[in-house]
Amino acid sequence: MWKPTLASFMFIFAFIISPATAGYERNQAVPVEKVLYGDITSVRNITETQLIEDRNQGWKTFGGALAGGVIGHQFGGGSGQDVATILGALIGGGIGNRYGSGTTTQSLKLVELMINQEDGTQVMVIQDYDSGMVFNAGDRVRVVYLQSGVRVDLAM
Repeated sequence: MWKPTLASFMFIFAFIISPATAGYERNQAVPVEKVLYGDITSVRNITETQLIEDRNQGWKTFGGALAGGVIGHQFGGGSGQDVATILGALIGGGIGNRYGSGTTTQSLKLVELMINQEDGTQVMVIQDYDSGMVFNAGDRVRVVYLQSGVRVDLAM
C-alpha cells in the first residue's frame, strides 16, 4: 500500500496554494473615450498609507493543519500514530491561523495634478507617482479618459 511521505504532501500543498495569475496582460489594448490636452497649474506629491487585510487566512490555517498532520504522522505507531497525526494537525492549524493572520500597511506614492484643459475645464487627477515621468507646474500634458479612469502623461 502506498504510504504518503512528507515530500509528497508538501508537493501537493505547494501545488494547491500556488498563487493564481492575473487575467491582465501588459500590452492589452484599452478603449479610449477621449483625449484632451492641457497645462498643469499645480503639482502635489502625496504619500498615502493604506491598511491591507490578509484574505488568505483560511488557506494558511489549512496549510498549517496539513503540514502539522504530516509531521505528526511520522511519530508513533498504531493508535498512537493516529493521535500524533490529529495533535499535529490541530497544533499546525493553530500556528497557521495565529501567524498567518493579520494586516499590513502599504505606503503609496501618489501625485495630485491640477490641470487646465484645452476645452476650458479644470480637472484634478490623482495617480500613482512615476519617477520616470515627473510633472511640474506649466508642463503640457495629455489627459486620457478611459472607461475605467483617467491617466495623465506628458504631451509629446
